[in-house]
Amino acid sequence: MEGGADIYNASHSLRGSLRVGSSSIWRNSAVDVFSRSSREEDDEEALKWAAIEKLPTVARLRKGILIGSQGGAEEIDVSNLGWQERRTILERLVKVAEEDNESFLLKLKNRLNRVRIDLPTIEVRFQNLNIEAEAFVGTNALPSFLNFTTGIFEILINSLLCIVIKNFLIDMGILSSRKKKLAILKDASGIIKPGRMTLLLGPPSSGKTTFLLALAGKLDSALKFSGTVTYNGHNMNEFVPQRTAAYISQHDLHLGEMTVRETLAFSARCQGVGTRYDMLGELSRREKEANIKPDPDVDVFMKAAATEGQEANVNTDYILKILGLDICADTMVGNEMLRGISGGQRKRVTTGEMLVGPARALFMDEISTGLDSSTTFQIVNSLKQTVHILDGTAVISLLQPAPETYDLFDDIILLSDGVIVYQGPREHVVSFFESMGFKCPERKGVADFLQEVTSRKDQLQYWVRRDQPYRFITATEFAKAFQSFHVGMNIEDELGTPFEKARSHPAALTTRKYGVGKWELLKACTAREFLLMKRNSFVYIFTGMQLTIMAIITMTLFLRTEMHKDSVQGGGIYVGALFFGMVMIMFNGMYEISMSISRLPVFYKQRDLLFFPPWAYALPSFILKIPITFLEVSIWVFLTYYVIGFDPNVERLFRQYLIFVLINQMASGLFRSIAALGRNMIVANTFGTFALIVFFAMGGFVLSREDMKVWWKWGYWISPMMYGQNALMANEFLGNQWRRVLPGSNESLGIEVLKSRSFFTEAFWYWIGVGGLVGFVLLFNFGYTLGLTFLNPLEDDWAVISDEPESNDLANGVGVGGSIQLTNQENNCSHANRSENQDDIKKSISSESFSTSDATIGAIGRRKKGMVLPFEPHSLTFVDIVYSVDMPQVT
Repeated sequence: MEGGADIYNASHSLRGSLRVGSSSIWRNSAVDVFSRSSREEDDEEALKWAAIEKLPTVARLRKGILIGSQGGAEEIDVSNLGWQERRTILERLVKVAEEDNESFLLKLKNRLNRVRIDLPTIEVRFQNLNIEAEAFVGTNALPSFLNFTTGIFEILINSLLCIVIKNFLIDMGILSSRKKKLAILKDASGIIKPGRMTLLLGPPSSGKTTFLLALAGKLDSALKFSGTVTYNGHNMNEFVPQRTAAYISQHDLHLGEMTVRETLAFSARCQGVGTRYDMLGELSRREKEANIKPDPDVDVFMKAAATEGQEANVNTDYILKILGLDICADTMVGNEMLRGISGGQRKRVTTGEMLVGPARALFMDEISTGLDSSTTFQIVNSLKQTVHILDGTAVISLLQPAPETYDLFDDIILLSDGVIVYQGPREHVVSFFESMGFKCPERKGVADFLQEVTSRKDQLQYWVRRDQPYRFITATEFAKAFQSFHVGMNIEDELGTPFEKARSHPAALTTRKYGVGKWELLKACTAREFLLMKRNSFVYIFTGMQLTIMAIITMTLFLRTEMHKDSVQGGGIYVGALFFGMVMIMFNGMYEISMSISRLPVFYKQRDLLFFPPWAYALPSFILKIPITFLEVSIWVFLTYYVIGFDPNVERLFRQYLIFVLINQMASGLFRSIAALGRNMIVANTFGTFALIVFFAMGGFVLSREDMKVWWKWGYWISPMMYGQNALMANEFLGNQWRRVLPGSNESLGIEVLKSRSFFTEAFWYWIGVGGLVGFVLLFNFGYTLGLTFLNPLEDDWAVISDEPESNDLANGVGVGGSIQLTNQENNCSHANRSENQDDIKKSISSESFSTSDATIGAIGRRKKGMVLPFEPHSLTFVDIVYSVDMPQVT
């Protein structure tokens, strides 16, 4: 590893020279290190490699040589690797992630350098970013009846009055706004450079998440945004930022029924391989021209990682190993109702879900929550190796990182109160605050110091100029002082020179909306939906058993020996049996509401990350439900049809079967669309129940068609139950056993039964019912797709501003006073001509000041004591505590 570290340091320092054409010296010195395997190649391997070299380019990219654990060489198809083959590849390349990852990445980089292939890099620039939100003030955010009613009136006023008139009425005092503008980011500017690890620090509510979302192009449309964010000089509308950059949220949203490996594999399958395949094709062509034989292990890995459409990819196994998830790869992720992996492992799954993709820029928000310091260090160190060696771009937000983790970063961005206090190399951040009069104690972590030095209640303890009066320095004042610091002036100079778009690598920015083709996305979503159906098989088994029990009960309730076909009243009982069957078939799919709503948070996350289009998610749930529908309807129809005594004609049996299938499909589509429109269990059940009541009331059974008022007839024609009922009634009562004519009547008994309940008597109404149900099946599933496409999750939280004015005086009792002047001798070397800018940092003293001696600070500390709660000490003792778990015996 010492030799690998030396090679890494040399490659990092000579990266610029490699790009301008002086790579031959470095390439000649490294070719012998990486071009050979750890063993001498044998004749068999050479012959197999020669045979692969003779293949066309497309076929050559599918073939590789796998070196077995015993040393034998085997030609394999990389597009169809088995589990054992993937494991063998990783064992040879990255046996221990902490030790072997760096050397493996160096092998990848050196292979590219030998044929002078540059990896695409991304430089992110942001200038004058200002982001505002509207927040409720004080008690206006409480979910009270008054606030709810007021909110409705505000919506009406906003829709009826234009903005100008509304603002005029507010200014005149006629209307009062319950919201105020909240500035989240204020005039933020800077540069995120490739090949460098950037740590984003800041106290809570400083705007870190909003800042990362702005850089990743995922800001909420409700926020007011101004400024520019560019990637390699290109604006956001010139490429697809959601696929060029990967935003990793601090919220862990996953399907609990899937394993860790399946979760990452699905993500990798949807995101695709990006430009890996094209780069590999060019790499193979140049190596063939130069007669260079690559390392067989690296060659197989790169070819397998660049193969699209695989259900299990070797890159997924690599990320699992790097993140330490290989020990739980086949364990369910779990949720509130299903036991699964731990919280820290779930956080790593969230990170790995995006790392398996081809994105070159990473914006990671609080990825260390729930992780111990050693695991955080390992993950960040692996990311550092990837970013440094493969020239990636990474901004990582961490909450109180350990000192050893903090030292892994190259640059620091310190946010406080929505302004950037510092951005630049890690080595200069402490000296900047020392120039402002604040010093980090020797045994204090620098990351903790940076987050506390801008805080009102913690800033005083770091003040070191005892001979000068102290006053609280706001984040805005720090930011203004940073502009005169040599690091800040360097950034300002770089921002003044626009990025030349011609320097951007053609493969750096993604212009395709989705990672793979539509057919591949549909196959991936269908495979996942089928997997979830298998994992939730208990639900379908339970509903099948429920339907079987209800069918048995129905057979005893409507037993044919007790039902007569010699009167209209007897026919009415058969009408009730058909209606009851339709209700059972329809409500047997109500589980679709809860299952669909439980998966919506994960869907919204993956939809916004452009994993797949909404139709690719909606279509498999409709298609794969069809076999379940056939099975459920078969249980009901074949158990009850002849026992109840419906028409014995087998054609009418299958006609009834078809109607019930369509009713079940219509109900499933209805419940899914209710879930997509409601997006919340309470809302969906409320409005879903209302819709079902309307359908029942207008269906023609509770109230017949002739008894409905004229102004409610439209409800009859839009009720899907009406079409199902008329089709069932026409199929049954126009059969042979209902053709007898009762004495004193000119019509058959079946016609009289239909007329008694105002059902249609024409035979073609069966096919009208079929067509109507098919139309409703398509309509509800189309509505489900539209709901998934255009609606966003219901947010239960909103920003709140305290109605108590914030004092500018220091919270710990220190008055405003003193003058703070930036003292930085480094500016005299490179920016002497700008030293006059420091005069802007001087502050006038307009109130009483004092000298901050040690005694003064001690007195202030005593005044900060505040409220003292009563405390009664207790002792807790424990002796010989044993905790044991029964483990199964190994046979």
